Amino acid sequence: MAKNPNSNNDTNLSVNKGVDQNTSINTKGLDRFKNKRKSLNIDDYVSGIKNGDRTILSQAITLIESTKSSDRELAQDIIEECLPETGNSIRIGITGVPGVGKSTFIEALGNYIIEEGNKLAVLAIDPSSTRTKGSILGDKTRMETLATNDNAFIRPSPTSGSLGGVARKTRETIYLCEAAGYDTIFIETVGVGQSETSVHSMVDFFLLLMLAGAGDELQGIKRGIMEMADTIAINKIDETAKKTVNQAVQEYKNALHLYPETASGWSPEVTTCSALAEEGISDIWDIIGEYIELTKSNGYFEEQRNKQAKHWMYDTISNQLTEHFYDNPDVKKQQESIEKRVLQGKLSSFKAAQMLLELYFESIST
Repeated sequence: MAKNPNSNNDTNLSVNKGVDQNTSINTKGLDRFKNKRKSLNIDDYVSGIKNGDRTILSQAITLIESTKSSDRELAQDIIEECLPETGNSIRIGITGVPGVGKSTFIEALGNYIIEEGNKLAVLAIDPSSTRTKGSILGDKTRMETLATNDNAFIRPSPTSGSLGGVARKTRETIYLCEAAGYDTIFIETVGVGQSETSVHSMVDFFLLLMLAGAGDELQGIKRGIMEMADTIAINKIDETAKKTVNQAVQEYKNALHLYPETASGWSPEVTTCSALAEEGISDIWDIIGEYIELTKSNGYFEEQRNKQAKHWMYDTISNQLTEHFYDNPDVKKQQESIEKRVLQGKLSSFKAAQMLLELYFESIST
């Protein structure tokens, strides 16, 4: 490599002076933004939620999802203050087999009911998201028009914790969304699994989305989920032959007739739709309206809400007692060794449980 005759260095490479750093950025404004949530007090949260401020609503939900005890205490105080403004929404659970088109359906139905003058919140229960790494976030990006609508609020579920913990946080989030003026709440589940039972225990209407022509129509669907459904909607009929759709409708109707009469007095319906083509969407909303009207008139609606409130009170007690037990220092200290003896066959599971419980009760009584 030839030496640059115009340089006093031993190389022909040189480094030019870079662009001067721009010092005009207002870092104080950025710091104020970062510290905004920390500076809010309970009155700020409550007034912001009641005024429909989606940013403050999101921050309050973050407190619900937090593992810090101080955040959780503040969240409970906020919920208590908002409680008089809750209970005025229609809570709808939506589930379905993988690939059924839940995101497209939720967006189609959501846009329709917003056009009818309603405000919609979409929440999600996904206890498996620690493995799937955020499938609901993907759903949110697919609901493009709904996600940008001022009358819609979409909130992914927490991505960690047990099913019970995720469900509890969703239940508390419902209260805040209702206080913020959302009169329709969608609770979405991912796939078909145990989360449906938790969703059913917090909604007024349960909708099961299915496909026609996907093999055995009842294959892989647990009887319990079919029994929970107030309506089965066969989606994507624009992609399926009419004969196949009609056959699926009849099969689901026959299956529903085998189940006992519902306590609500409602006969579960089977309908069809195409979320992509926006066919049958208004019919489904009409069915939901008919169900709500019937259950409110016969008293079932209020009775079910009361049962759900009672269920979540005792469920919360159970969850908190369980957390307190496993967080106990004495239990933590002995748990691994006692568990090892159980696995080695030196101690029965029942005796081991009794030993841990005795350790726990002794520690909290001293």
